[in-house]
Amino acid sequence: MTASKEPVSGSRREARKRDRQEMILEVAQRYFLDHGYAGTTMSGIAAALGGSKGTLWNHFPSKDALFSAVLDRVAQAYRTRLSKILDPDAGLEEVLRGACVSLVAKVTSPEAIALHRLVISEGGRFPELSRIFFELAPRNTRALLADFLDQAMRRGALRKANALDAARALMALCMAGIHHQLLMGQIMQFEPEDIDRDAAFAVDLFLRAYAPDSRPATSI
Repeated sequence: MTASKEPVSGSRREARKRDRQEMILEVAQRYFLDHGYAGTTMSGIAAALGGSKGTLWNHFPSKDALFSAVLDRVAQAYRTRLSKILDPDAGLEEVLRGACVSLVAKVTSPEAIALHRLVISEGGRFPELSRIFFELAPRNTRALLADFLDQAMRRGALRKANALDAARALMALCMAGIHHQLLMGQIMQFEPEDIDRDAAFAVDLFLRAYAPDSRPATSI
């Protein structure tokens, strides 16, 4: 009986640890967005959690590590959704449309806009902030898209090209509409159909550029 209880006890400890980390990350995410990177301290987050700074440091050894964990938590959840959309057995245009709708919806969410503004405003003073953001968000999403596009190129559905560049182009097209307007403060809100329009625009231009019979643009 004793042997059977130990795994359960360990499992419960791990579950409590995960729950505690999840709570820390939720509070930390809001704190970073409300106070900025420079204005966020481990002491401040510990106070918001209602616990000691030592307890927080037991989970995350530095502010950089905590910010990385906050961003990775958000990015992983999105990549899981995107992976399900990128079905290589479904129609290419349909999949690209779904992926672009998902991407535009993600980057135009209030949390994503606030985070992007945070990185832009403080990235110059804190280079690690920009590095963490790029490595955990755009770079990984681009790699996921590139893998899907590379498969499409190999089977002849798209012309052969650098898949990472193609993914970068598609993401840039998705972010050229309401995302850019929100980021610059040109608009404060938008309608659901605006997401569909931006996604359709991105897919249309992308497929025109990477259709199997299209030619790469010559450098000027």
